[in-house]
Amino acid sequence: MAIAVGGGVETPMSDINTTPLVDVMLVMLIIFIIAVPVALQTVEELKIPIFESTESENKVENLLLTVTTTDDAGRTPALVDTSYSGASRNGECRVFFNNVTPVTNEELYDQAFARLDAIVQRAGGIEALIADPEAIPQVHIRADVNTPWRCVAGAVYNIQAAGYPTVGFISTPVDPNG
Repeated sequence: MAIAVGGGVETPMSDINTTPLVDVMLVMLIIFIIAVPVALQTVEELKIPIFESTESENKVENLLLTVTTTDDAGRTPALVDTSYSGASRNGECRVFFNNVTPVTNEELYDQAFARLDAIVQRAGGIEALIADPEAIPQVHIRADVNTPWRCVAGAVYNIQAAGYPTVGFISTPVDPNG
């Protein structure tokens, strides 16, 4: 409490008393200086359990297709060095089933239909899939930028004819920073 000495009109004091604030901050600082090293030393080395990885029975099995063409020399892209120079607008269409197996249009339809049929049978029928729309597999298509639309459209047609209701495209996002 402040006492005014001398004559005149008493006015309320507008200064903030910072002594309690400093006291609280010093106590908190001391607590953290003591508590943090103790907490860090008491954590023992964690032993993470090791589990064998198993495939989930109820996991949605999306299908990944890669669509490209042969290069100008007629070479197909492969995992080993084949001197493939990139997709050509005039090249033959190439579709890779699950990103690995090259397939023709007929093989694409047959393999996609057989795969979807196995998923439907395992789920307990079409009614079970309709009841749980999240369990319906999707098809993701990744195409080379130089691949002509005729190749991509052919893959989309065969996949939809095989019964897959959702077909999406994978692209590289545009960097907003340039």
